[in-house]
Amino acid sequence: MTEAQAAERIAELTRQINHYNHQYYQNSISEITDFEFDMLLEELTKLEAEFPGLKAPNSPSQRVGGTITKTFPTVYHQYPMLSLSNTYSETELREFDNRVRKVLEGDFEYVCELKFDGVAMSMTYENGELVRGVTRGDGTRGDDVTPNVRTIKNIPLHLQGKDFPEKFEVRGEVFMPFSVFEQLNKEREDIGEALLANPRNAASGTLKMQDSSIVAKRKLSCYVYGLLGENLPYESHSEALEALKKWGFDVSPTYRKCHSIDEVWDFINEWESKRFELPIGTDGIVVKVNSYAEQEELGYTAKSPRWAIAYKYKAMNAATPLLDIIYQVGRTGAVTPVALLKPVQLAGTTVKRASLHNANEIERLDIHVNDTVFVEKGGEIIPKITGVDTSKRQPNSPKVAYVDHCPACGSALIRAEGEANFYCPNEDGCPPQIKGKLEHFISRKALNIESLGEGKIELLFDRGLVRTPDQFYDLTFENLFGLEKTFVDEETGKTRKVSFREKTVENILNAINKSKEVPFDRVLFGLGIRFVGNTVAQKLAAHFRTIDNLKNATLEELVAVPEIGERIAFSVQHYFSRPEHITMIERLQAQGLQFSLPEQENAGPVSEKLSPHTFVISGVFEQFSRDELQDLITRNGGKIVSSISKKLSYLVAGDKMGPSKLEKANSLGVKIISEQEFLKMLE
Repeated sequence: MTEAQAAERIAELTRQINHYNHQYYQNSISEITDFEFDMLLEELTKLEAEFPGLKAPNSPSQRVGGTITKTFPTVYHQYPMLSLSNTYSETELREFDNRVRKVLEGDFEYVCELKFDGVAMSMTYENGELVRGVTRGDGTRGDDVTPNVRTIKNIPLHLQGKDFPEKFEVRGEVFMPFSVFEQLNKEREDIGEALLANPRNAASGTLKMQDSSIVAKRKLSCYVYGLLGENLPYESHSEALEALKKWGFDVSPTYRKCHSIDEVWDFINEWESKRFELPIGTDGIVVKVNSYAEQEELGYTAKSPRWAIAYKYKAMNAATPLLDIIYQVGRTGAVTPVALLKPVQLAGTTVKRASLHNANEIERLDIHVNDTVFVEKGGEIIPKITGVDTSKRQPNSPKVAYVDHCPACGSALIRAEGEANFYCPNEDGCPPQIKGKLEHFISRKALNIESLGEGKIELLFDRGLVRTPDQFYDLTFENLFGLEKTFVDEETGKTRKVSFREKTVENILNAINKSKEVPFDRVLFGLGIRFVGNTVAQKLAAHFRTIDNLKNATLEELVAVPEIGERIAFSVQHYFSRPEHITMIERLQAQGLQFSLPEQENAGPVSEKLSPHTFVISGVFEQFSRDELQDLITRNGGKIVSSISKKLSYLVAGDKMGPSKLEKANSLGVKIISEQEFLKMLE
C-alpha cells in the first residue's frame, strides 16, 4: 500500500470509527458488533504503525492509550475553576433564592443538575479537535492529563457538525461507574492489593496514571456541564447544554429547567431516593441561574459564583447492633474481617454485613463485642462502619481481638512490614486459598475455562480431584460424570444443587482443551502470583517472552521492566523459588499450555551492535514507548538495568526525565544520550 492509499484508508477508518462511537455513546445505538468495531480499530492501529507520519493527535486509536507520561505539566486555567457554595438545608437554599431576587428583576429560570461524584475536568477544543484536558487543581491551575483524557470513550476527540466556535472550553465531571469500581476492587483483592476507598478516589488516581493504556482499561466516563469561550452565540446555560449534545458530548439527561425555588425543591426531593438507582455516584444537586446575562449581573465572590449553589444530600447512615465478626481468607491468604449486622435499611437496600478492612480499622474504631455501630454507604455503594454508639455499649464489654490464627486451616497469621493485612502463610494447604487459586485460574481473564463455576470447583476440591491448576488437565469423563453436591448459600440461606450431567461434563472438557490456546500473558496471570494482575502479566510476558526467561530473571532485570517495582519483583522471585510451582508449570507445559509468545512476536536478536553495553531509559520519547526502546536494546545485544552506577554505559534521556537520575548520571560521569543519538548507534 502506498502512503497516499494509506492516508485515504486512515481517513475513511477514522470517519467510520468516530461515527460509530458517536452513535453508541451519545445515541445509545449499536450499528455494528463489538467484534466488527474492534477489527476497524485494529486495522487503523496497524496502518498508523506502518505509516507513523499519518497518525493524527486525535486519532481514534488514542482511545486504547499507550502514551507514557512521567510528569504532568502544570497549566493555568484561562477561566478559573471556582468552587460552589454548599448547603444542606432548605432554609439556606431559599436564602440563596432571596439573594438572587434582590438583584434580578422579574421572572427568571434555574437549571438543576445532578452533582456527580467524580473529578472536575476542563477540556479545550480548537477547530473541533480536543487539544487539552486539565484537572481542576487549585482552581487557578491544574495538571495537563490530555493523553489520559483521550482514552475516555464518551469524550469526543473530533466534534460532530460544523457550527461550533473556533475555540472554546468545556467543563465536565470524570467518574468511574459503580460496576467498573466493583470489578476493579475485585481484581485488586484477587492479587493481594489494597482496596480502593470509593469510585471518586479511583477516578482521581486513574487520571494521574503514567501509562494511558492502563487508564483506557479503567473505563472512565464523563458528563459535561458547562461551556466557556469568547462571544458564544448562546443566551442561556440550557441552550449551551443542547449545543454540547449536538456536537457529540455526553450531557446527563437528568437536568431540568425550573421556574421557581419551589420547583427546585421538588427536584431535590425527587432525586433524594431516585439517585440510588443510577449506575454512578451522586452527592447533591447543583442549582444555576439559567440566563448568561443574569449570571453576569449577579457576578462572583472571591471563591464562588453568586448565581449558583450546590445542595448536598446528607450521608445515608443508620445505627444497628453488631452481631458478630467473621474472617474471610482470600486467594492470596489475606484475612479480611467482615461485620455481621442486624439487618438495617440504608439507601434503598437492606444491609446485613460490612467490611472492616483490617486489624488497624478495628483498632481505630475501638469496636467492642455486641456494640451498636453506625453504618454508612461510602460513595453510595459499599457499606462501611464509621463509628460506634458508645452510649449503648454494655458494661465490661471486651474489645474485639483480631484473630491470630487462620480461621480455615489454623496456621499462625503473619503481617509483613508496612502492610495493613494479616496473611495466612499456608498457601498450598489452606482450603480457601487453594480453591481461590483454582477459581482464579479458570476465570475469564485467565484461562477462561467456561462451565466451571464456584460450586463446581468446590465439588472437585472436596472429591480430591483438583488441588492444583495442572490437575484440571487430568480430568476425564469417567471421573466427572455423576458428581453432585448440595450447597447452602451463606447470604440467603437457600440450598442449591450442583450436578455433573453428560452435557455439562462435555462442555467442561471442551473448555479445558480450548484453554491450551490461551496466550502466554493470560496463562501467567492465571498462575496467581501475588501482585501480578492482568496488566503486570502483560508487561512481564512482553518483556521476557518466555516463562524460562522470567523464571531465571534477576531482581535487577525484573525491576527494569516499566511499572514493575521491588514488591512485585520479590513476589515473582518468591513464586519461582518454590519447587512445587516449578513442577506444576512443567506439567502444564507438557499439557500444551502457552508459556512463550508466538514466533512472530518472539523475534530473536537482530544484531550485536549494542553488546556488551548496559542502558537505563528515563523520560518520555517521541518515536518510541519505553517498552519499544527496551525491545530495540535487547534485540541488538544490549542489556537493560534499573539503576544508575559507574558501570552503566548509557542513560537514554527523554523529555521530562527525573532530575535525580540526571544528577546522579552527571556526578558519576555516565554518558547521557538522546533518542536520536541512540538511533544513530543502530545505523
